[in-house]
Parts: sequence; C-alpha cells; structure tokens
Amino acid sequence: MATQYQNLSEYNAELMPDKEVVAEQSYAIAVADWNPQITHTMLQGAIDTLELIGVKPENIQVVHVPGTVELTYAAKQLSIFGKYDGIIVIGCVIQGDTPHFDYVCQSVTAGITELNLLKDGCPVVFGVLTTNTLQQALDRAGGIHGNKGVEAATTAIKMANIIW
Repeated sequence: MATQYQNLSEYNAELMPDKEVVAEQSYAIAVADWNPQITHTMLQGAIDTLELIGVKPENIQVVHVPGTVELTYAAKQLSIFGKYDGIIVIGCVIQGDTPHFDYVCQSVTAGITELNLLKDGCPVVFGVLTTNTLQQALDRAGGIHGNKGVEAATTAIKMANIIW
C-alpha cells in the first residue's frame, strides 16, 4: 500500500511475467462509483497499468457498482464466469462521524478475503482505500503517495501468474 514510507506505484518490468503471457490474459475491475473523484482516478491507473504491462484493452472488463459494499457481490459474479485471470476491486471509504465506516470496511474486507479462499477462484485484489480524510484518499489516488489503482493492477498480474 502507498504510505508516507513506501510507494509501490512504480512499475518494474523486470519483476513482471513475460508480455506474451500477459497478452493472453483477461482481467476484470469492479469499481465503486461512490467518491468518484478518487475511484475513477484509481480505475484509470489500473487500466493504464494493465495495458502497459501487456494486457490487451479488449481483455479488460470494467463493472461499475454504486458503493464499496457492492464490490464483493460484483467480484463474486465476475468470478463465476471463470474467464478472468484476476479481478481487481476499487473503492474508497472515508471516515465519517458514524460507525458506518467500520461496517463498510469490515464487510468488504471479509467478503474479498472469503472470495480469495475459494478453491477454484482467481485472485481478487483489494484496491479499496480506507482513509480518515479526503486528502489522504487524494494522496493515494494519483497524489503524493502514488495511485493505489496502479498497485492493484500490478498485484493482480503478479498473483495471476504465481507458478507452483
């Protein structure tokens, strides 16, 4: 994750699979439309990174959902198709004055973790910002701490290409 101590948004071609392998793969991105100034910037970072690493644009499926809680359902539905090598979920939850923040964060984290534990599932990468302020989110969506969407796309490709 991008923090003040470490920014993983830099692409390193030497650490990625061959472009020929990646060119044959398909990825899905489920993006929450809540906080769109954050999530849509992260989405563009993810798409740009997937294409930079070698994924063909026609092999990238984007699904929009209303909010972060809905990301788990979208990821589940995408995984049912079984045609994706990796799924990325992108969302942003900013702390408010009520416990709603805690419930949303716990729900999506548990849901995505559960999907990753499925026997026959593909990797579902958690690209959800959980910040205290709007500025912290902006800093992680193309700001001083990089773009979490870039990191999620890089992670998805690495996880989809784990070889045992």
